[in-house]
Amino acid sequence: MAGMIPTISSGVAGPLGVLHLPRFWSKVLMDAKGVLHEDYPACGAGFDQMVLDGLGLDKDTTLAYISDNSPTYPQFEAWVSENGSFDQAAVEELNAAIAGYNHDDDTRGSILGASGIGDDGSILDAVNLNNLDDWYELHASL
Repeated sequence: MAGMIPTISSGVAGPLGVLHLPRFWSKVLMDAKGVLHEDYPACGAGFDQMVLDGLGLDKDTTLAYISDNSPTYPQFEAWVSENGSFDQAAVEELNAAIAGYNHDDDTRGSILGASGIGDDGSILDAVNLNNLDDWYELHASL
């Protein structure tokens, strides 16, 4: 088995209103259980690190909490609220950074090309490009 493709979009927020947090939780949890697809990092340097930094969370402590406790998503959000250092303004700033992030031209072209979509400049944001990449990988894995 190649592992599970995470298909929760970075554009999804849970009750705390933080974009990408549900995806981050799911990837780390899948990795802890040994089922995350090998092409996906449990905690990468992009949106994952942006969320950790934006919420004032220590990477190692957060990864250990998820790995050691296998929390449900609501349990994880409660832990984030207790252990992070953020307010509504920080959440809004983080969400704007995630929603406004664009991939470089080569990454965009590669993702669109794999999905058979011409690069006419209409899809620039990383959230939608990453969705297309996930859906392509999911389909290819079936």
